[in-house]
Amino acid sequence: MTIGNVDTTVWPGGRSGPTRMHRRSNAAGGSVHGLLAPIFALPLLLPACAPPDPTPMRSIATAPFGTTSAGDAVTLFTMTNPAGIEVRAITYGGIITTLKTPDRDGNLDDIVLGFDSLEPYDAGSPYFGSIIGRYGNRIARGQFTLDGETFTLATNNGANHLHGGDIGFDKVVWTGEPFERDDAVGVVFTYTSPDGEEGYPGTLEVRVTYTLTDAGELIFDYHATADRATPVNLTQHSYFNLAGTAADDILGHELTIDASRYTPVDTTLIPTGELAPVEGTPFDFLSSTAIGSRIDDDHPQLAAGLGYDHNYVLDRTDADGLQRAAVVYEPFTGRTLEIRTEEPGIQFYSGNFLDGTITGKDGRIYGHRSGFCLETQHYPDSPNQPGFPSTVLRPGEEYSTRTVLIFGVGG
Repeated sequence: MTIGNVDTTVWPGGRSGPTRMHRRSNAAGGSVHGLLAPIFALPLLLPACAPPDPTPMRSIATAPFGTTSAGDAVTLFTMTNPAGIEVRAITYGGIITTLKTPDRDGNLDDIVLGFDSLEPYDAGSPYFGSIIGRYGNRIARGQFTLDGETFTLATNNGANHLHGGDIGFDKVVWTGEPFERDDAVGVVFTYTSPDGEEGYPGTLEVRVTYTLTDAGELIFDYHATADRATPVNLTQHSYFNLAGTAADDILGHELTIDASRYTPVDTTLIPTGELAPVEGTPFDFLSSTAIGSRIDDDHPQLAAGLGYDHNYVLDRTDADGLQRAAVVYEPFTGRTLEIRTEEPGIQFYSGNFLDGTITGKDGRIYGHRSGFCLETQHYPDSPNQPGFPSTVLRPGEEYSTRTVLIFGVGG
């Protein structure tokens, strides 16, 4: 649209073109009339112009987000959809720093824990919002044997290896490329993990795509190839609190997990190898149950994890397809989160190690159990547990898995 001598074109996908000033002349070439005509015409055109549309548009934007202590520049991507859902993610660790969704009254609020700037992430955080790899979760004693060779990893969680080691995928700078489609926006993150990084064999080429759809889905697509056999188990480690930024703990959230069994752990949180039934235990979330209703029960597995920090064996009806794994409902705001995945397991962590020593966004203190994680995955310590589904990726194969978060309201 042109108003007087100003071009106000709105481009497809909600992108506004640059505002351009045009000099005009009349048909006879008279400079005075050419300059005055648009000025006199302007009041006649104004009534025909529609008021600005307040409806959020689908968009993807980039901005700088600081520099790491190693001198690497970090980029912030901001994705929005027409419902107003906003996702902010950075190239450092693929971290989701902000995720705003509407409540039952349409009010937007941030439902993930994190920081306002790069420095606290760079200094070390409990994996807030990160891509986790090369192996998500724990590997016993920081070692495994593959094809007759024993590999030694960092023991960064007591005697065990956790979430890829001292410098896992959460602590490296990825390459990020934004994209826009007719029904979605997103970012493709890529990273090359060299042979021997954190003790893992083979060079691993990794691609993780975040897609925010118009339908209110946040999709995580994970892909990887390797030039040597290596274990791979990628996941996303956002801490959620669906009540928003003013909330305290997550104990009132109502959780459903579609799993009849879970993997009990020893005192160092390594699975014993058993697939135990949840029936009759505090681990039964087959029907919607408040997270806090049994979290302090006298049960040896709750004592081991100081709450919930366990892998659930999903009741899969399709060995490889996308199906529901969990649903969370927050009664006060009405926000819901449904998780669908192609993975065989999901780790439920109830924020037991948050202790009030971390100050997050807007100066908020993250106290005990102020966020929860639901990490879709293969089982912990699979490289040492032959009875668990294999996590070994070999040359010529492709690691490919999808998880979908669906945001809504209920009640």
